[in-house]
Amino acid sequence: QVQLVESGGGLVQPGGSLRLSCAASGSIFSIDIMGWYRQAPGKERSLVATINSGSSTNYADSVKGRFTISRDNGKTVYLQMNSLKSEDTAVYYCSAFSYRFGNYWGQGTQVTVSS
Repeated sequence: QVQLVESGGGLVQPGGSLRLSCAASGSIFSIDIMGWYRQAPGKERSLVATINSGSSTNYADSVKGRFTISRDNGKTVYLQMNSLKSEDTAVYYCSAFSYRFGNYWGQGTQVTVSS
């Protein structure tokens, strides 16, 4: 069992930055991949970025060069978001995947980019 808690969302101006955090607890040693997804109202949840146990990363084309995913201590994952655009406005969800136990999701944190 894995529990995920996101934090760091808020209101930011276009061009600004935010750093999201995802704290994992429970059976954290079973996690193979962690990542961030986002969902805007009326739209499908989409992949933002992933990081695996070897710290290899993958990014959606829409955020590549602007967002950075990282981790520390094997329990917290971060999403540094720079040069934010209005189209980045969404609820951001932390995710964890285990080949043994499947998918886990956090409750989400709202990111609003607006002038």
